Formats: sequence, C-alpha cells, structure tokens
Amino acid sequence: MTTKVTARAHPIQGLVKYHGMRDPELRLPYHDSISLCTAPTATTTTVDWEPDASDDTYVIGGEAVDGRAAERIDMVVDHVRELAGFDHAVRLESENSFPSNIGFGSSSSGFAAAATALVAAAGLDLSRPEISTVARRGSSSAARAVTGAYSVLDAGLNDEDCRANRLDVGVGDDGFDPETDLRIVAAHVPAYKETEEAHREAAASHMMQARTAHVQDQLVEMRDALRAGSFDRIFELAEHDSLSLTATTMTGPAGWVYWQPETIAVFNAVRELRESGVPVYFSTDTGASVYVNTREGHVDAVRSRIDEIGIDTDVWEVAGPARVLDPSEALF
Repeated sequence: MTTKVTARAHPIQGLVKYHGMRDPELRLPYHDSISLCTAPTATTTTVDWEPDASDDTYVIGGEAVDGRAAERIDMVVDHVRELAGFDHAVRLESENSFPSNIGFGSSSSGFAAAATALVAAAGLDLSRPEISTVARRGSSSAARAVTGAYSVLDAGLNDEDCRANRLDVGVGDDGFDPETDLRIVAAHVPAYKETEEAHREAAASHMMQARTAHVQDQLVEMRDALRAGSFDRIFELAEHDSLSLTATTMTGPAGWVYWQPETIAVFNAVRELRESGVPVYFSTDTGASVYVNTREGHVDAVRSRIDEIGIDTDVWEVAGPARVLDPSEALF
C-alpha cells in the first residue's frame, strides 16, 4: 500500500442542478444532475495514511479544519477506512487555485480530489464511477467532479445506483464541440454562501414539487442537446435551470437571496450581448458569481462588456476527470 498520494480535481458548473437531499448523510439527491468541469481551476490534495498517529488532521488553504467542515471530510475518510479494512489515522492537506464559497464549486473539486487521493493511498482499485460514490459522501457535486468533463450523477438509494458517469457529447452541425470549443467567462462576485443549508431546507419550499416535476424534462433535453453538440440548446437550458434553482432557494424558509446587484448586472449584460448577436448565456449555481458561457471567438467581446461593470473575470475551459499526480507535486 502506498500511504501518501496527491490528487487533483476540477470544480463543476451545474447545467441541470440537483437541489435538496433525500438522505443528508449519504448525500443522496432527489433527482439526477448534469454538470461540466472547469479548468484551469483546481483543487490539489495530498493525503498520507499514518498507522502510528492517533488523530486525523485536515488542513485547507493553510488553516486547520474543524466543526461541520471536518465532519464532512470524516464521512469520506471513514468510508475509505471501511472499504480498506483498516483504522489508520490520516493527514490531509488541500489547496484551491480559485476562490472558495462564492459559487464556483469548491466543495466539488475538494471532495473529488480528497476521495481520489484517499482511495489510491489506501491501495484500493476502484473505477472513477466507484470513486464518485466515495466523493459523494462529502458533496453530491463532487461525484461528477471525479468523472470530469460533462458528467451525470444518477439518483438512487445506494452506491450501485447513485454514482457519476461521463456523458458522451457530439459535435454540432455548425462544428461546435462542447468539450473543446466552450469558453466560460467567470464573473467573480464575492459574496459568501453556504450551499449545505440551502439543500437542507429545499424540500420546505412550495416550489420544490414543481421543480422536481419540471427537472425531468430538463434532464432529457440536456442529454439530447449534449449529444447533438448544440451550443444554444445546452446553455439556454442551463440558464433557465439556474433561474428555477434560485426560485426554489428563495422560497425556502430562510428566503435566501444569494444574488447581488453585480449578479443582475451581469445577467443584463449577457442579454444585451445576445440581442446583438453574440452567442452567450449566463448560469449560476448556489451563489452570486456567474458563469458566462460563450464560444471561443467571442471571449474578448464578452469579457470587455463585463469588465465595464467593474467585475473581475477569468476565462475557463472544460476540464477532465480527477487524477493522481506525480509524487513531486505533493503538498507536504
């Protein structure tokens, strides 16, 4: 068994997002979900199983982790210990290359990298869909970050059914390839959010039943749009799904409104650009920051327009799956 392993995973942008969990411990969602991974944004995590140590230690971004965040890591670590059949303590250190807790999926890449490293360090021979069930115990979105690119997490009541798989995508009639030609202008709107609480109270929203019924059509439409390689269909669906998700969040008991004035300003800019003929759509997860999805030849125009609002942007592409790195890239 190689006790020390470093892994890297990329965060997700939800295309058809899940909301709420039928089992908050195993993090089993009510319905399927589809996302894409973004690069070069990434989480790098090094783990080392330490048979002689007495306690687990978790460090993220140079700071020790405790409280609920540590409990979520425990869920993943304990499951790997169970699969491996040992009770070793573990040292885990992790770093993100992008801001956390502003709506860019840091928990997805964090738990995907952790699960990938923990499984490899324990000497377990698991496929990526199998590793996705380990990562899911920390974050359902992390399951899709394990398999990478465009992936689906199937809903289910056990690990055999509730796991992520990579989706095949096609090239559109206009030559658009969703895996190589998409560009994401990421508009950073720093406003702290807590996704877990939103999932916890989702079922209490009077909009949840309507969303659960409607999302089935969204899922089959998205699968078909990806297979056809249709830029407009894929990202128009993602835009509408973002609005549906937020409507459900805002009508929960806490009445949470994550969007900020800058978020709405980006929406309006995107719609103005689209009306002028630019292929562009907005998307948000549970947060104020915005994914602005466009095609390669239009990045400069989109970024320039968002820069006028005074918002920092990055340009991202579609990323691959979680992977083990060379030992020379270890964090400790």
